[in-house]
Amino acid sequence: MNYLKAILCILFFQITGLLGFAQPQYNLKYKQSKIYSGIEVGSKGVKMSILEVGKNAQKENSFNVLKDTSVNTDFISFTPETFSATLQALTGLYNNAVQVQKIEPLGIFTVISSGVKVQAEKENKMDWLKRLSDSFRIRIGDAKRHVEIIDAANEARLSHLGIVPPDRRYSTFLIDIGSGNTKGGYFPNGNTKDFKLFELSWGTKSTANAAEKRLGDDKTIENFFKNVNRVLAGQAADEIIYAVNISNAYNMSDYVAFSGGIAWATATLIAPELSENPVIPVTYNEVLNLQQKIYKDYASLSDKNIVVSLDVDAEEKKLISSKVKIVNKVFDQKAMLAGMGLLLNVMRQFEGVYEKKQFFLVKNGQVGWISAYVNQNSED
Repeated sequence: MNYLKAILCILFFQITGLLGFAQPQYNLKYKQSKIYSGIEVGSKGVKMSILEVGKNAQKENSFNVLKDTSVNTDFISFTPETFSATLQALTGLYNNAVQVQKIEPLGIFTVISSGVKVQAEKENKMDWLKRLSDSFRIRIGDAKRHVEIIDAANEARLSHLGIVPPDRRYSTFLIDIGSGNTKGGYFPNGNTKDFKLFELSWGTKSTANAAEKRLGDDKTIENFFKNVNRVLAGQAADEIIYAVNISNAYNMSDYVAFSGGIAWATATLIAPELSENPVIPVTYNEVLNLQQKIYKDYASLSDKNIVVSLDVDAEEKKLISSKVKIVNKVFDQKAMLAGMGLLLNVMRQFEGVYEKKQFFLVKNGQVGWISAYVNQNSED
């Protein structure tokens, strides 16, 4: 119990300390805009995004991410410790949005992601989601606070609207690889009402967890990587192939864009010199080569080793170093191998003999669906 209290105290000081105590002065991008907050309980933890939403957001994708913060709590482990840590993080981030960021409660949207829902359904833990929502409402003293559990179809549709630019809306297949599941899709009929859902019950963390269960006494990275490949070649393979085939996305889409944490991490490590670019074009072989480097020479991908080889000035090196450091903090070697393994298995389905699709990795995809959700639910 003392250990749990210590963890909760650390989380509290992380939330309040890292986010600051004075109201920030944001550099707004649009002349007519409002500031909102989206707080999501995801598979790994709780994320808060502060967004500037332009007046014409729905037509022009005028969203500007002002702040993006996350607290890792591993909620889908479904233990008393991770439940308490998640409740603490959710409450702390909400209070910060109200008290520090000075955002009105009506401008704060609280949701539970589809990845959590999928894993909870797998393990018969849906009551944990209700208990989290009820406990959160008690903590903040707001019995009417709505905590929506987003299903995969709505999350994927909103992600597409929030991430993909309007001029590529009907030619792009978007796939979001989360911690607990993968979802995405495209608009097949030239309108935003008809959405073709793509869904897998596999995500970065669920793939890693499945590999971990197979390790036995051999906990080496070699055995882990071998079992990641076994999981993806066995349990996951049939589901991936079937989901891609029934989506008909190969025939209907020119571009395949990947979002989610592993897409952000992969993009940052593949093209660190493009640190300010929100979208990075990649090939299958580039992703495969990076995965092999992570497996065989992981130390070479530290922030120090990466910036040494870059021909940029000192200020740019400092910026790149900070972003690579965050990637290595969020994803360890095993998580990178599992997530990239899943990414590669999906990409392989689009590596046709006669036609190859253009692949893109989206860095800020974690707030894409939230930005569209804010626009859909906010007052004009």
